[in-house]
Amino acid sequence: MRVVIAGGHGQIALKLEKLLAARGDQAVGIVRNPDHVADLEAIGAEAAVLDLEKSDVDAVAKVLDGADAAVFAAGAGPGSGAARKDTVDRAAAELFAAASEQAGVRRHIQVGSMGADKAETAEVPDDFRIYLKAKKAAEDDLRARDLEWTILRPGQLTDDDGTGEIRIAEATGRGPIPRQDVAALLVALLDDPSTAGRVLEAISGDTPISQAVSAL
Repeated sequence: MRVVIAGGHGQIALKLEKLLAARGDQAVGIVRNPDHVADLEAIGAEAAVLDLEKSDVDAVAKVLDGADAAVFAAGAGPGSGAARKDTVDRAAAELFAAASEQAGVRRHIQVGSMGADKAETAEVPDDFRIYLKAKKAAEDDLRARDLEWTILRPGQLTDDDGTGEIRIAEATGRGPIPRQDVAALLVALLDDPSTAGRVLEAISGDTPISQAVSAL
């Protein structure tokens, strides 16, 4: 497969690209900083230098042309302000989805956030509420598009070693999950188009990733 990943230098994206490249797939990470190109090439991935906050649909569609799948794994990050949470977590996600439609890339996976559907009622700090609302808006936009989309909402992300075992469902409850397992789960979702049209939560569990996805 040729898979284009938005947010290509993010922690999950780098792990995903490495997994894809290791099994012979063509992973293309979109990065805005040219200095990050070498990091992607070092793990066997390609890099496309493009700033999703400043690009248009035509430019992004050119990168997606010929791809078998698209993965949105970009994020403004916890230290960003409200403006960037909107331009990255919402607007860039919507742009990437629109470009997928234009390029004819049907399979589209978006990394969302657990709690996005409770942004208005959650007892969280204001900056996190803004983030959740941006994620929810991006989800709503994607769900309305004519794409074979899957939205993955992982639990609390950790840098622990992956266990290869998860719990995945429409609602799992809160819990941690290593970024390595999220990357492996994204590979499994790419391989299983029957998960299209689903919004799924995932945390660490006791079921092997491939088995858990097959059981959905």
